[in-house]
Amino acid sequence: MEISHSNRGMNLEALLNQTNNYYKEKDIALIFKKPTPIGIVDVAYENKKKIIKKAYFQMQSTLDYNGIYKGKYIDFDAKECLNKTAFPLSNIHQHQTEHIRGVIRHGGIAFLIILMNGIHYLLDGTDYIYYIDNFKRKSIAYSYIKEKGLIIKEGYLPALDYLEAVDRKYFKGE
Repeated sequence: MEISHSNRGMNLEALLNQTNNYYKEKDIALIFKKPTPIGIVDVAYENKKKIIKKAYFQMQSTLDYNGIYKGKYIDFDAKECLNKTAFPLSNIHQHQTEHIRGVIRHGGIAFLIILMNGIHYLLDGTDYIYYIDNFKRKSIAYSYIKEKGLIIKEGYLPALDYLEAVDRKYFKGE
């Protein structure tokens, strides 16, 4: 499989936001980045702009992105990993793992997009949960991600076509 490096240098979130805008413009899917819920305590005005000086997180956030595609609810998180041999589980909080379990239990699609060793992978939520439940480790071995994850193609439009990987994983035969 040929891997494009046309967007190297853009961070993962920027690639996903650009991709989601493309999906929306082409009426392929509605996927949005969830804002982090914060409470503002103190603001100041500088150059006619409001500047937040003090704030707090109102609640724990779930996963980074959610939306709808082909009539199915989708929820996923995006992670970049510098470690070459394993993905540290400390990158995913317990409440996020429980959220993935809940989405799957209710029939939705949950997954992780992991950038590791220069390759973008889609790791299905059930494969992630299986690993958590059966391998009592503090990281996911890169070999497991390579075995279970689907490579996401990088290109121009869309920048990171993760829905093509979603189709391969969840909508086989359609």
